[in-house]
This record gives sequence, C-alpha cells and structure tokens, in this order.
Amino acid sequence: MKANHVMNTYSRYDLIFEEGRGPWLTDISGERYLDFVSGIAVNCLGHSAPQIAETVARQSEKLMHISNLYWSPQQIELADRLCQASGFDKVFFCNSGTESNETALKIARKYGRAKGGEEKTKIICMHDSFHGRSLGALSVTGQEKYRQAFRPLIGDVYDAVFNDVSSVEALMDDRVCAVILEPVQGESGIIPADPEFLRALRALCEKYDALLIFDEVQCGMGRSGKLFAHQKYGVMPDICTTAKALGAGFPIGAVLASDKAAEFFVPGDHGCTFGGNPLACACGITVMRELTENGILENAEQMGDYLQKRLQQLADKYDAIEEVRGMGLLIGVQMKEGKKSAAIDGALKQKLLLAGAGNETVRFLPPLNISREELDEGLKRFEAAVEAL
Repeated sequence: MKANHVMNTYSRYDLIFEEGRGPWLTDISGERYLDFVSGIAVNCLGHSAPQIAETVARQSEKLMHISNLYWSPQQIELADRLCQASGFDKVFFCNSGTESNETALKIARKYGRAKGGEEKTKIICMHDSFHGRSLGALSVTGQEKYRQAFRPLIGDVYDAVFNDVSSVEALMDDRVCAVILEPVQGESGIIPADPEFLRALRALCEKYDALLIFDEVQCGMGRSGKLFAHQKYGVMPDICTTAKALGAGFPIGAVLASDKAAEFFVPGDHGCTFGGNPLACACGITVMRELTENGILENAEQMGDYLQKRLQQLADKYDAIEEVRGMGLLIGVQMKEGKKSAAIDGALKQKLLLAGAGNETVRFLPPLNISREELDEGLKRFEAAVEAL
C-alpha cells in the first residue's frame, strides 16, 4: 500500500495501523504495538474508547453540524463544564491547538488596542516554545527552524528565555499586550516552568496591563494530573488554550478566557465554521465527565508518579539516560547526545511506540486511564531498547 498522493509534510514510520483498543494498536499485518504516543497526547482514553464511540454514534444520528448561526445544547453544556471546572468565564470553540492559539493572539491584540491604543500590540513569547504552524502561531513559536522558511511573520513579537524572569523584565513595557507560554514546554523536551517564574509573569502582566496566555494544548486536559497544568502551579492566566485530549480523538479546540480578556471580543472579530459543532462538543462533554467524575485525573497523577519513579530507576541504571522530568503522564526522558532516535527506533523493534522532542528527549504520553500493568509492560520494552544501546 503506497500513499503516492499524500503531500510530503511528515517523516513517517513505515507502519500502517488499522485498529486500536486502549493503549494497543494493530497494524495491517496483525502485529500489535503498545502505544505510549496516544496520537501525541490526543487519545486520553485510549484507542476506540467505548465512551467516545458511543457518543459519536448517538450524537451523529441526531445532529452533527449547524454552524454558529444557532445554539446547540452540547455547546452550551461543554462551555459551562469547562468554566465551572477551571474558573474561567468565557469559551471560544474551534478545531485544533493552532486555531486556539491564533484566537488567543487576536484576543490579546484587540485587548491591547482597546486598553492602550494603536501602540499596545507587543507580544512576548518564549525561546524554544511551540504554539503551532499557522503564520500567527508560528510567529510566537520560539524556534527558528520552524520559522525561517515562512518569514515575514506577524510583527511586534519578541522572544524571552523560558524560566528566566530577567529576560522577560527586559522586554516588558506599556506596549506589551500579552505574554504567551506553555506551563510545560512540550516540543522542546518536556520542560516544566518554575513556579516562581509563572508567579513573576503574573505580577508583570498585572503591572503592565497585559494578558497572560497559557498554551495548554499538550499539557492540559488531565495530562498533568490536574485538569489544567496551571492548577498545579496555583497561577491563573487570563487566557488558556486547549485542544488535543478535549475530544479524545475527535477534533476540537477551545480558548478559555476571563471576562477581562474577552470583554472586547465582539461579533465579527472572529469565527470558525466547524467550531463547537454538536458532535465535537458531545465528545468534549464525555471527556470532561470521564476526567472529572470517573477518576481519570487521579489515575493520571498516580500513574504519572509511578512512571516517573520507574524511569528514574532506569536512568540510575543506564548511562544512556541523562535525566527524567515532567508532570503527570507528560514525561520526558533526556538521552545522551545522539541516543534519542536510537532509543525510539529500539523501542519500535520491541513493539513500543514513543515520540521524540527537542533536547534529545523521548516523550512518554500514554493514555490517562493506563494501568500499572500496562506501564510495566511498556517499561520492560523500553529498558530492552536502552540496554541494547
């Protein structure tokens, strides 16, 4: 089977999967793989989760799409659930993390102009960050390897250094409308923010009347062990973007905002044809119910602690591993220089799927309902790959 007509934008493994159950995937030849990628933190309830399959079947028979010219009970309920569980006031629905971040940037620019006039358009992002691949999201992605081929990007954006308060202070002034960052940097290697850093950013944004935006597309929706990673830090942003796990495999994104941030966003400022459709929101309601009412958050925190402890034991045993870091079931294993790809390829030979990230990091992103026995099986396969190095 050859994909001759698919545009060449991904470096893919030579694998074709056709079925999945829980943390397991089956390829077209019948081989089973243990999946600790989870669609890059999307399949929070595993593959073919019966709760999601039932939701899709039931809702698709009733109503899938009506546009945002009208209301649906599902959109209203999901917005209510997200705000009640997070403390935010308003939600905008879209289809992806990139779209969520684009929306957040537009809210920030509108807020800045309303509060400080034509000059208050400056946005501060973080070096090594990743916020998406559209021109706006790419403009605040602090990695030149993603930006260079697509310049000119949107202007008045400045990079600070993650976890370095002084680098942000040097850029802050009354022209800043927003500071955007990931509480846990994902693509650059699973690097959690220092609590003091986030508290300092909160104070700086208050001082200069700028919006604090947390991109929780990867670290949100239970991945940290809390519904949102900022809840573990006790620092409330003005805007929080999410997507990925919110639909457990069905495309949906959301922008959560305070009344302060959303005040100036009015009809005509933004839109999304498919955003908040009844089918996507029904999936989101099911995910919220599973996370907050059925013990999935608690499992993610407990299994995350267990996985990080076991991976640290492997780091103590094997020189190829330099460091283990992360939060909940978002864990990065930093390998010695040049060992990341070999570790991932070695795990693949053991029928274990893992994802890479920057800084020679191997990402562990199992489903949030993973069991200890399944983690042990994955750890056994990963150890075999590391030992072979």
